[in-house]
Amino acid sequence: MPILHASCVAIGERALLIRGPSGSGKSSLALEMMARGATLVADDQVVLTVDQGGLIADAPTATRGLIEARGIGLLTAMTTGPTPVAALVDLARQEQDRLPQARSIQLYGVTLPLLHNCASPYFAAGLVQYLKGDRREV
Repeated sequence: MPILHASCVAIGERALLIRGPSGSGKSSLALEMMARGATLVADDQVVLTVDQGGLIADAPTATRGLIEARGIGLLTAMTTGPTPVAALVDLARQEQDRLPQARSIQLYGVTLPLLHNCASPYFAAGLVQYLKGDRREV
């Protein structure tokens, strides 16, 4: 089973992988989303499996239920079990467009919607809403 250096949160049966270089804010974004109703799947390392054409995210046993809060320490959190991945946000890429066109990425043979980082105070709230519903193409 591949392990991705990422964090992952979910709303219901839709998980979001949060990928980026060390120090890019993966855990911070996950915490912001959790404060808005998301549930932790995994922090720092995400175990991925391909199942029926989709990607399933889970936490390694050693870090299940833990998330890093910079300046505070390791916090315990309620988690969800294995959850289908709905999309991936790449914190290394900054979104330039107000209404970006749909993008996708191949990860372990599975095509996922790809979102780029957005430097706005509502980014976490927008991602939570994305997981609750979806994105409408204009």
